Amino acid sequence: MIVSWNWLKDYVTLDCDHVTAAEKLMMSGLNLEEIVPQGDDFAIDLEVTSNRPDCLGHIGVARELTVLFDKTLEIPAAEIATSSEKTSAVTSVDNQSTEHCTQYQARIIRGVKIGPSPEWLRKRLETLGLRSVNNVVDVTNYVLLECGQPLHAFDLNRLDGKKIVVRQAKKGEKIQAIDGKAYELDEQMCVIADASNPVAIAGVMGGKETEVDESTTDLLIETANFAPLSVRRTARKLSLFSDSSFRFERGVDVRKIDWASRRCCELIVQVAGGEILEDSIKVGDFEPALPEGITLRFAQVPRILGIDVPVDNSREILKKLGLTEHDFQGEFAIYAPPSWRADLTREADLIEEIARIYGYDQIPENDPPLVCATAKSDQDRTTDIVHHVFNAAGFYEAITMSFVSAELSAAFNPRGLETQLQVEHSSRKKDNQLRSSLIPSLLVSRRANERTGTSNAQLYEISRVFTGWTKEGAIQPLSVGCVTSQSFFELKGLLETLINTLNPQIRLEATACEATGYASGRVARLTLNGNDWGWLGELDRKVLDQAGLRDAVTAAEFELQPLIEILEQAPQAQSIPQFPAVERDFNFLINNEITWQQLSGTITKSGGPLFTGVEFVSEYRGKPIEAGKKTYLARAAFRSSERTLTGEEVDAAHAQIVAMCEQELAAVLR
Repeated sequence: MIVSWNWLKDYVTLDCDHVTAAEKLMMSGLNLEEIVPQGDDFAIDLEVTSNRPDCLGHIGVARELTVLFDKTLEIPAAEIATSSEKTSAVTSVDNQSTEHCTQYQARIIRGVKIGPSPEWLRKRLETLGLRSVNNVVDVTNYVLLECGQPLHAFDLNRLDGKKIVVRQAKKGEKIQAIDGKAYELDEQMCVIADASNPVAIAGVMGGKETEVDESTTDLLIETANFAPLSVRRTARKLSLFSDSSFRFERGVDVRKIDWASRRCCELIVQVAGGEILEDSIKVGDFEPALPEGITLRFAQVPRILGIDVPVDNSREILKKLGLTEHDFQGEFAIYAPPSWRADLTREADLIEEIARIYGYDQIPENDPPLVCATAKSDQDRTTDIVHHVFNAAGFYEAITMSFVSAELSAAFNPRGLETQLQVEHSSRKKDNQLRSSLIPSLLVSRRANERTGTSNAQLYEISRVFTGWTKEGAIQPLSVGCVTSQSFFELKGLLETLINTLNPQIRLEATACEATGYASGRVARLTLNGNDWGWLGELDRKVLDQAGLRDAVTAAEFELQPLIEILEQAPQAQSIPQFPAVERDFNFLINNEITWQQLSGTITKSGGPLFTGVEFVSEYRGKPIEAGKKTYLARAAFRSSERTLTGEEVDAAHAQIVAMCEQELAAVLR
């Protein structure tokens, strides 16, 4: 934001020079970029953060100076005289898009004479690097730079039907803007239209057909409030940015729209003549309720800032900034922020205001910061274990972008999402999909490693994915993804190690399934104690080709939250068994549709108190086994913590397992 030093002095009387004032602003949060002499004036370039749209006008910067130098702010009254003819008799406003335009005000000025601007107006604009157009257009720019509220002047006689319609654009509808370029619109864009065609892109730029020129005699002055998200999307979609869109994207003072309208009309009559019609047309609530009061506990000020700020000083600073003190109870007070400070929503915001006005230079530089010992959260502990297990297995952590191409996102879609979240921005023409899985990003990273001579890179990542949208925002579960050239069983063993490290009592199961992006018949659904957790399998060749990879890849992806929930905070040491285990092999002939999970589950539940576990040994199909059959060789272990088992005890457990498998699975022991 570039401000004029002479212009600032219209609103606040200062006893210092421009350098002192600029440095004071810099120390309070408006970073000073440079000061450029402009004749008898100075152009002061200040960096305004996105949360301070109130400082995108000279009045806002002057308001800061009044607080810093304990002065009084003088704002023009914006008084206008009107004729007896009513605005509603000449024009009308139909707001069909209240979601995108919450407030709209129209005023009519008849009998203006378009011409060059007076020297004082032209000089003010030129100091800020703006060229003069004509007296009316210059006034709209002047008021925007004065208070931060964008305005637009239409040639009333060029509006079809002399009416305003705020609506959504029609698909394929076009408009020629005042920059001389034609723009094609879509249904999500808000436009200002007359009875037949768009005459302005709402919040962004006016149209060529209704611009003010030498032939204009009657004006319609628009002052409005357009939704920041709508303006931002339109500006980026069209790659069309303006001073108006810059301010609407950050928010305007919702209670100063009428003042800006009156101020604009006042100055137009002053420099171009004409008469203002009575009673402007207002659509929307021009006195919206302000946010509820914010409670400030004065003891929090020294705790957070590290210095003692007297309570009276804190109260005085907040009052000077325009906050209303509703209640003061000694230890705390309740403050309501003004309409121009929508960024003040919580106690910490008020403390920040106190700090910057009281002076950051009051905070000692050499005092050691107060450090409090804190315990790691469950998420941090779980994440540390994930890092340890994967690093120990030779995996490297990757940190990748949250965007992938639409083609790769569609090719790998195990969740089966019908629609993917995406962004529309000039910097993301190709990779514009918000990823619903980490695997595509890891494949791109793996391909980058291949290009630099590092083949078979084993990578993993812990990050959020985007799986849907609700009224509260995007659904963003925290996920873990990994890719490797190891086999299915090697990667499954790594995941079993991870689960065993977190909680040895939790059972990991892998059940055959089908998932988009994985090779058919080579993927399994992962569950923890019967609850869905993620996927593990070999990737489909089409996905690998899409990513430009030569070698086969095995990938797994799962959510972190279930791991946090099963984390055993204080694992107990287990004594080493004092007596040997006895192992027995079971070679069962079963039908092809019976899975290993079913067989191992049956063996486990029928093993009895001496049973300690079962492991897969082998599977066989083919001659001399009949078609539709297969064999599983399983090895079960039995142990007692009190004695060495006898053959009779193990035989009894063996017989019980065989009987249960025969009964539930029609298995035949070979």
